Amino acid sequence: MKKHKSLLLLLTLILAVGTVLAGCGSNNKNDSNSAGSDDGKPKEQVFRMNLASEPPTLDPGQAQDNTSNTVINAVFEGLVRKGEDGEPIPGVAEKWDVSDDGLKYVFTLRKDAKWSNGDPVTAKDFEFAWKRVLDPNFAPAPPYVYQLYYIKNAKAYNLGDITDPNEVGVKATDDYTLEVTLESPTPYFLSLMSFQTYYPIHSSAKDNPKWATKADTLIGNGPFKVTNIAKGQKIELAKNDQYWDKDNIKLEKVEMSIVNSGATELSSYRNNELDYAGKPTGSIPTDQLETVKKEMPDELNIKGISSTYFYVFNTTAPPFDNVNIRKAFSMAINRQALVEKITMAGEIPAYGFVPPGIKGEKDEYRKEVPDNYFEENIEEAKKLLAQGMQEEGYTTLPEITLIHNSDDNHKKIALAVADMWKNNLGVEVSVQNQEWGVFLQNRSNLDYQIARSGWGADYNDPMTYIDMWTSNSGNNDSGFKNEEYDKLVEEAYKTNDNAKRMELMSRAEEILVKENQVVMPLYYYSNVSLVKPWVKGLNIDFKGDIDFTRAYIE
Repeated sequence: MKKHKSLLLLLTLILAVGTVLAGCGSNNKNDSNSAGSDDGKPKEQVFRMNLASEPPTLDPGQAQDNTSNTVINAVFEGLVRKGEDGEPIPGVAEKWDVSDDGLKYVFTLRKDAKWSNGDPVTAKDFEFAWKRVLDPNFAPAPPYVYQLYYIKNAKAYNLGDITDPNEVGVKATDDYTLEVTLESPTPYFLSLMSFQTYYPIHSSAKDNPKWATKADTLIGNGPFKVTNIAKGQKIELAKNDQYWDKDNIKLEKVEMSIVNSGATELSSYRNNELDYAGKPTGSIPTDQLETVKKEMPDELNIKGISSTYFYVFNTTAPPFDNVNIRKAFSMAINRQALVEKITMAGEIPAYGFVPPGIKGEKDEYRKEVPDNYFEENIEEAKKLLAQGMQEEGYTTLPEITLIHNSDDNHKKIALAVADMWKNNLGVEVSVQNQEWGVFLQNRSNLDYQIARSGWGADYNDPMTYIDMWTSNSGNNDSGFKNEEYDKLVEEAYKTNDNAKRMELMSRAEEILVKENQVVMPLYYYSNVSLVKPWVKGLNIDFKGDIDFTRAYIE
């Protein structure tokens, strides 16, 4: 009797263990999604994507990266939002009037706009949010505070030149009217209203500095709301039934995994665990691209976008406080080989900072202002390196480290570039990967020598690339300060003459790249992504941002 019971118990344990192992190790495509059908398509309106890293913040006033903004843009909405062509269309504001001199905007808010907790979205929420970012005591200092400097007295208040926030040119005249007065006419100001720094913030944030870290306190006004934040694992969104345009939101849920591996992301996509893979928040390994092109040609999208991949030098620390050494490192790189053999996705070698696709005076800026600020020349690079070392009294260079955020493709690029420096200049450069949040902090604190970076347009104008390098920009992670550069940007801000603006900004770019080599452009991005055939209505805009808010499963 005991023997029979033992055998029965053993069989039960074997079956139980077998079930657990099958659940953990199964490659069955349908096991990945309990709501999936036989072909892997979700039965419900659920969109699944990957964030390659933990968003450093979900506070619109503090965000500065694509990962954070991908979530924020779904959870919040500004006075306007971007249409499919990237142009501004009504958001929280149902209409607006602009004065003849371009200095005053009066926004009329829709009365059916609500926060996810049911509170009405009012003009006061916008005034509060903008002045919160401008508050000189707001810590940490928001990296994008300078984007509010278009508003009258905003810069003066932020820098402490005036102390009364009521002097800042933004005022809620009633619950549904917001008046904004600018320092100078700004042709792209309306487009800025869809940028995260201009999003409203719920008044509950006043008394809770950690409001954006938990799902139950993160109150948004966008198409979706955050329902779960599992640190290092996933973020889950659900349709916001309080959203004014909820009838046009088809997705019920958005599931965002957090997996920092392009190989794993691609495998998850192949196994129908993801509906989308690739940029701007993930990656497809470059060594898998040719296979993917053959395996899934109808699902692969490669699109040139207005973004620049570059390395930035810490101009305040040895040895890159010497301009000739910076120029030598930049000239010693073979960018064509980099895009043909390493990235392999149709990128364009970059010799300027502003990418193609950005508006100029009459055509694209890059067509009107060629990016011929420097040439690759190994012999000249060697001469410049020797000259820079002599100027600094070096017999050998200090140890040099190139840092990048953790990503397989960033690592491959960094190793290839370091190899070029070794072969072409005889310089050893170590490569170090860092977790996204740590990497951003080190770059911001100038705790590096060379760092990987990338920049996409916040609005369609060269200024979004130019004003980030002013002395007071929160996104200037180089230590570069130049009075002429700052003056050119200020003059470009103030004039409404588009030809003059382009002249001023092109001169600024020349100072940045040609004369000072603050940045080392590598290439202009392509967006490489995979989208399942059942996902409809997904939009990747001109600068590579993903908008899934009007997407649906068919």
